[in-house]
Amino acid sequence: MKQVRVGMIGYKFMGKAHSHAYRDVPMFFPKVAKPVMKAICGRSAEGVRQAAEQFGWESWGTDWRELVQRDDIDLIDINAPSDAHKEIALAAAAAGKHVFCEKPLALTLADSREMLQAAEAAGVKHMVGFNYRFAPAVQLAKKLIEEGRLGQIYHFRAWFLQDWIVDPQFPLVWRLQKEIAGSGSHGDLGAHLIDLAHFLIGNLTEVIGMSETFIKERPLPSSMTGLSAKGSGDAAKGPVTVDDATLFMARFESGALGSFEATRFAPGHRCTNAFEINGSKGSVKFDFERMNELQVYFTGDADDVQGFRRVLATDPAHAYADAWWPPGHTIGYEHTFIHETVELMQAIEEGRQPVPNFADGVKCQQVLEAVDWSIEQRRWVRIEEL
Repeated sequence: MKQVRVGMIGYKFMGKAHSHAYRDVPMFFPKVAKPVMKAICGRSAEGVRQAAEQFGWESWGTDWRELVQRDDIDLIDINAPSDAHKEIALAAAAAGKHVFCEKPLALTLADSREMLQAAEAAGVKHMVGFNYRFAPAVQLAKKLIEEGRLGQIYHFRAWFLQDWIVDPQFPLVWRLQKEIAGSGSHGDLGAHLIDLAHFLIGNLTEVIGMSETFIKERPLPSSMTGLSAKGSGDAAKGPVTVDDATLFMARFESGALGSFEATRFAPGHRCTNAFEINGSKGSVKFDFERMNELQVYFTGDADDVQGFRRVLATDPAHAYADAWWPPGHTIGYEHTFIHETVELMQAIEEGRQPVPNFADGVKCQQVLEAVDWSIEQRRWVRIEEL
């Protein structure tokens, strides 16, 4: 069996999710290439040392430039903040390493295109981290569409709602600073919705949007990790330079209509990443807070039993499900990363590009920036303009 030696840059929220995936792939998917956790890297020596010990990495360091040059590393995993993605990815590709990068791929469309060009020129495998594609229920929605069982698709509506920064005293974490994150709810949450739209329905042709930043200033943080943080305790504040909420409408190449909403100001919604698709023969509904379920409706059902049915996507008939537990025994958020890693390991072993890859990341970034243009210019923007 082929082994893929991994060097990972980043060790907090996504670092833990990726590490968990690398550890579980060999246990549950023994026929794919085995990821070997060679080295983990981060800016804080104490933090990355603790992460290496806790997550099970063989070694650790604080200089990512040394990591990408190591001869015993095949794949560079980038889950550092967004402003670091481009530089690391370019260096990794130049060193002949395969690259797995969390989304959004880069801060700008130009940077993401440069990353794609560098990876293609180097001939390495490249993947972008859109993990929600890999929920079995989402895979089922894709299957129903591809097989024509929903007929002609008319509508795709999607919403990603969170509430973790509703409190105006929540600190100014890096995700609220444009120079580091690139954008707020739009690039963080909306990017997932856009990728799901591309995956399920196809390319978008034009968009029009609006956005708002509800809390303009926040206390400076003393510490942060994942989606949690502590304030510095003094009165100092800094400006929020990203959107708190962005909504946009869109048209697809297929003729379908789309609506998208991403916000961090929806009290009671912890992680409502949801979509509904309506076609000529039926509809589907998905909500990640109930990630094992797909609501399915077919117009061809008899009149006396018409209605949405709950399909529990845990039977062996569903994608990835035969690797896990008996039917009805559900899986969770972390399994989307495991399935994502399975695709990456299989692609490396088979000598093909994984999906989604940097080309998908560029396509997503193109839509993100088209929406930004639309908001700034208060008009419909065609994707081909960018």
